Amino acid sequence: MFRKRSSLILCGTFLFVTWNAVLVLLLWGRAPPGQLGNGQMDPALLPTSDVVGDVIRMAESFESELEKQKKILSQILSHQSMWKLSNRKGSKVNVPSQPVIPILVIACNRVTVRRCLDKLLQHRPSAELYPIIVSQDCGHANTGEVISSYGNKVTHLKQPDLSDIPVRAEHKKFQGYYKISRHYRWALNQVFRNVSHTSVVIVEDDLEVAPDFFEYFRALLPVLKSDPSLWCVSAWNDNGRDGYVDPGKPDLLYRTDFFPGLGWMLLREAWEELEPKWPASFWDDWMRLPEQRRERACIRPEISRTLTFGQQGVSLGQFYDKYLKYIKLNSEFVPFTKLDLSYLRERTYRKNFEKEVYSAPLVTYDEVKQGQLKGSGPFRLQYSSKDSFKVMAKSLGIMDDLKSGVPRTGFRGVVSFFYRGRRIYLAPPPGWTQYDPTWS
Repeated sequence: MFRKRSSLILCGTFLFVTWNAVLVLLLWGRAPPGQLGNGQMDPALLPTSDVVGDVIRMAESFESELEKQKKILSQILSHQSMWKLSNRKGSKVNVPSQPVIPILVIACNRVTVRRCLDKLLQHRPSAELYPIIVSQDCGHANTGEVISSYGNKVTHLKQPDLSDIPVRAEHKKFQGYYKISRHYRWALNQVFRNVSHTSVVIVEDDLEVAPDFFEYFRALLPVLKSDPSLWCVSAWNDNGRDGYVDPGKPDLLYRTDFFPGLGWMLLREAWEELEPKWPASFWDDWMRLPEQRRERACIRPEISRTLTFGQQGVSLGQFYDKYLKYIKLNSEFVPFTKLDLSYLRERTYRKNFEKEVYSAPLVTYDEVKQGQLKGSGPFRLQYSSKDSFKVMAKSLGIMDDLKSGVPRTGFRGVVSFFYRGRRIYLAPPPGWTQYDPTWS
């Protein structure tokens, strides 16, 4: 009995000492007794002559603090379990560590920007990770009303300088191209300098995006960042008309020496290089000059992740009726973030691509055109001059123009496309080394 009583006394003493130690630590960790954030004393916490009452109030305060910490811990554990569950299911979670990729919509006077914005909002998986910034030029009131109608779903910027740009007499008909170039420069500076984003995807107001548009750019952002031989990622295939792409390979990606545009990603480092020398007009063709490209490539898909519906514009529908309105928009969601994209690395890609192209059987133009090919392919069709390339390309239905010697979609001079269900490589002779800028 004596031993039991001794044990009870010792336990009681231990609990009393521990309790008081906790109270001391609590008081040390708090602001001076009863002091509020503005330096005044809370009358309810001022010491009184009632020592027992003071201890009870401190105990209640301590209990309240414990309850707050318990709630915070419960929230942390709840989020932790949610992340683990999401990872097991393979779904995406908007964790702050993921980089933000803003979507910059370049708008002017098309009220049909609504179609562009509706599709972006429909397919956007996260407003936090993909903020949509609409930069409007032209001051067109009706278009501005359409953009403003989306409220806080988008950020509406207005390019302040709407003045005409002084140009040479023979360039007056190109005034629109000058204004577009000015607008791009202003809008990209807003994204990279004023908001300090590290990357951006540029979308013009006449583009509709595919269901996996955001997934595509999310997966390729680290590829772009880690490879200095790349300088952009595009959602567009210039030769991506229905019948000219392999419908069974929506996950197939390429490197291309031709700047595609029409839904493309740019890094801040690249903009810092380009902005000081940004051209007064025709910015896209300027991007295709050797001085800007500097032997770097872009990534493009087999099947486009954007579709243009803008027949009217400053280009007056150039290429639209013959090529652009027939571009196939991808409809099958591809989980690019779960795929191994290491095959796009420069050395690996170049070695494998050239091996596949130049080990393919060499065929003639007539065999391709008349459907006389035997086997499933791929096949190589060889051109030896600018004229032979243009004749064959035009006759086979792919785009035949060149910029500084680079054909659309070309990589090391090779244009890959589908024709009558077979892969064709329109290629220069083996041993090709460089583009000829006079081929333009």
